[in-house]
Amino acid sequence: MVNIKWCCNQKDGIKLIEPNDNLAQSYLSMAENALGTMNREKNYNLTFAISACYYSMYYSLYAILMKLGVKCEIHSCTLEFMKFALSVFYSKEEIKIIDKAFDLRGIAQYYPDRIIQKQDSEFIIAKATFFIAKSKEILSKINEYDIRLIRNNLEKV
Repeated sequence: MVNIKWCCNQKDGIKLIEPNDNLAQSYLSMAENALGTMNREKNYNLTFAISACYYSMYYSLYAILMKLGVKCEIHSCTLEFMKFALSVFYSKEEIKIIDKAFDLRGIAQYYPDRIIQKQDSEFIIAKATFFIAKSKEILSKINEYDIRLIRNNLEKV
């Protein structure tokens, strides 16, 4: 079972690093590029579109982690960090959206014999642009106080 404590104890799990606004902007750019791929592929290759959809959201979330100075190479732990530290910024619905995209991406990439419901893929594809916009809004709002508070809470774990 993935939880915040477990994630902090993993080799590639959640770690504090120096906050980096340049990397945050780079990840935001990657999110936009993935969104473009999603839009190009959604009518041609649903597997790639779903994957690009998830990564567009993930990279926009990871941009926030870079601004906070948090590194994590385990996707499920990045999502766990979101629930632990960013639930004051993201709504429960937005957290459910990226969780759904994560699950569908896993099915699309690793279980080609499983069928993804069209309404599920259409749902996450429709929400990707809004998720990125929300991440951009959060990036512009996060201040030094928020960063210190989140980092301190993480250190306690």
